Amino acid sequence: MSTPTAPLPPAALAAVRSLELRLAVPADVARAVSVQEAASARAARLSDLAAAGRMSDLDADSLAHAEDLIAGARATLAKAGRLDLIGGA
Repeated sequence: MSTPTAPLPPAALAAVRSLELRLAVPADVARAVSVQEAASARAARLSDLAAAGRMSDLDADSLAHAEDLIAGARATLAKAGRLDLIGGA
C-alpha cells in the first residue's frame, strides 16, 4: 500500500510535463510545444490589452509575432502528426 501524497503545485506539474515531453518526443516537437504554449499565453495577454482599448503599435507587432510563432509551431506539430500535444486534432 502506498502512502498518499499531496498534489504537486502548478509550477511543479508544468516542470514534470516538460520533462516527460522531452523524453517522449523528438526535440523539434518538444520545442514546438513549448513555443506554442509561450506564444499562446503572450497572445492572450495582448488580446486582453486590445479588448480594453490599450494596445500600442508595439503591442500589435508583438501580437502579430506571437501569432506567427503559434502558426509555425502548429505546422511543425501537424507535420509530425502530434497536434494532440496541444489539444488539436
